[in-house]
Amino acid sequence: MEHVQALVDQHFGRSNDELHIQGLAISEISETYATPLFVYNAEAIESQLNSLRQALPSRFNVCYSVKANPNPIFMKLFLAQGCGLEIASIGEYQRAIQAGCPPENILFAGPGKTEAELFEVISQGIGEIHAESLTELERLGRISRELGKQTHVAVRVNPTSEAQGGAMQMGGKPAPFGIDEENLEQALDVIAAESHLQFHGIHLFVGTQVLKHEVLITQYRKGLEIARHAAEYMDTPLSTLDFGGGLGIPYFGNESSLDLEGLRLGLQQLMAEIDGDPYLAKTQFLVEPGRFLVGPCGVYIARVNDIKVSRGKKFAILDGGMHHHLAASGNLGQVIKRNYPVAVLNKLEQHPAEEAIDVVGPLCTPLDTLARNVSLPELEIGDLVGIFQSGAYARAASPMGFLSHPVPPEVWVERGQAILINERKPYAH
Repeated sequence: MEHVQALVDQHFGRSNDELHIQGLAISEISETYATPLFVYNAEAIESQLNSLRQALPSRFNVCYSVKANPNPIFMKLFLAQGCGLEIASIGEYQRAIQAGCPPENILFAGPGKTEAELFEVISQGIGEIHAESLTELERLGRISRELGKQTHVAVRVNPTSEAQGGAMQMGGKPAPFGIDEENLEQALDVIAAESHLQFHGIHLFVGTQVLKHEVLITQYRKGLEIARHAAEYMDTPLSTLDFGGGLGIPYFGNESSLDLEGLRLGLQQLMAEIDGDPYLAKTQFLVEPGRFLVGPCGVYIARVNDIKVSRGKKFAILDGGMHHHLAASGNLGQVIKRNYPVAVLNKLEQHPAEEAIDVVGPLCTPLDTLARNVSLPELEIGDLVGIFQSGAYARAASPMGFLSHPVPPEVWVERGQAILINERKPYAH
């Protein structure tokens, strides 16, 4: 309960027992656009970005990871703030271009880039392609020769295990992502042998949802070690070092926010350690967060449609569920189901009922459980239930075609106005 209240106060607001976003009552937004829906607070995104930038040294740039939430209005906000974009498919590339991003400010990562995708981005323009295999490097060289283009290539490196940490440790073990650190020199030899490829940088692949700044600093130090080795091996100063994303946000009551002041001090020390290194003197350092920047801005809202008791267990049945927010149901990476921060948005200041309740969606599967054994104020049909930390990997990462329910709209709140940025659709094809 305290965790939810903290999120409300930090990223939203309240008045008369109800969630407010920039002065707009959530009941009014829900009445206007109907439930279920996603609502995003632009001010929360700007706050996260400003806080992160205050922690980063001046040589760092931020690239928004489009996969977190690909709605064009998110990209436009970050572009207006001087950020680049990190994409992982040709669809995201096209969205980025349509949002007004200059091609040179786009980074393309991902383990399964097809030849058609590589051909399109090289022919149209791309800032940097992050190679994930020797096969991909061969394709990049061949396509660049065919098009008569010079392509900036960074090697995405899967480092050894000493740099691991975070809720989802993805590096340091066999993985489809990145080139193993022990094979880095082989990859660099392929680049050096191809006149149409220009070695540009290193991209560190480690993990995600990191909440301890000490873990990030350890990872970044490892990244600097790999980067310097690569630059020395190629005998050329390194243009870019992409530390990846990985910055986490607190989903559960036992988690604390990332200590940005600790991160700032740690990065300050790292910059001092490389001061005067000719191979890294002009390197542009990058981070590419998605979840950290946009996760806190969003709330998924569904209305209580029914309340029932089955063999002594109480259930609140909503008009939305896991088909809109797979992560909140625990079916997107959780081994043991843990509840996302959930609240009754029109009863924020009421005390929880004595009896815990399961909050479920309308789908014909027991997987459609958004909160299990959660303590909430006494629920009534028509109440608004909100799932917080829903700006990233929520709507875009969910099976919205399941059972052909309507696809929920997205509403953007900026300067005290609610704007429909994605309308409700009858069902997902």
